[in-house]
Amino acid sequence: MTYIVTDNCIKCKYMDCVEVCPVDCFYEGENMLVIHPDECIDCGVCEPECPAEAIKPDTEGGLDKWLEINSKYASAWPNITEKREAPADAKEWDGVEGKFEKYFSEAPGEGD
Repeated sequence: MTYIVTDNCIKCKYMDCVEVCPVDCFYEGENMLVIHPDECIDCGVCEPECPAEAIKPDTEGGLDKWLEINSKYASAWPNITEKREAPADAKEWDGVEGKFEKYFSEAPGEGD
């Protein structure tokens, strides 16, 4: 099992999760974070820290797409270990449907 980040992170990009991760397995894209599945130790401390509830265990059904996305972009984006401020409009994006299809960016974030 591993934890993965799903589409509700897009444009919310809260970073509470990176602060608590004991193995620094979060990677930053322009408008979302992902977890490197091979680095995640399945401790679960990140899941309750996400205000957008975008972090899920990969054992939940229907998340195969997100496991692939997390794996792909964790290998391409820079590592992030320090919390920064979420976008000013993050709360407005929380729960918006169809964010991946409309707003996902393959561009890397800043990282640490």
